Amino acid sequence: MSTASYIFGIVAASLTLVTVIELLRRRRLRERHIVWWLVFGVLVLIIAVFPSVLVWLAGLVGIAIPINLVFFVSIIALFLVSLQQSAEATRLENKTRVLAEDVALLELRVRELEGRMEHKASD
Repeated sequence: MSTASYIFGIVAASLTLVTVIELLRRRRLRERHIVWWLVFGVLVLIIAVFPSVLVWLAGLVGIAIPINLVFFVSIIALFLVSLQQSAEATRLENKTRVLAEDVALLELRVRELEGRMEHKASD
């Protein structure tokens, strides 16, 4: 591994961690989402600082080329994030539908009450 790629890995991992912490500080990310990003950032930083860990892990699971392990883990992580986002979107869609139904029922009730008030006022 060249010195430039070693430094690039450390800088990229550090920027990821700083960005995640800053997004949390500005409340742009919720706490339940931040855990996965922090774990990911710390793991990437560890691998950037100690690249031999990646070689050791790849050997442990029987992968000949360590970068393939990175790709595999990245694909799994993206799949899990996508699954979590889909579940959250479904939950929010259901909540939005229920809220729209509640608003429609309330509007109907208001119209009925206004009709009764107009009827009593005309008597």
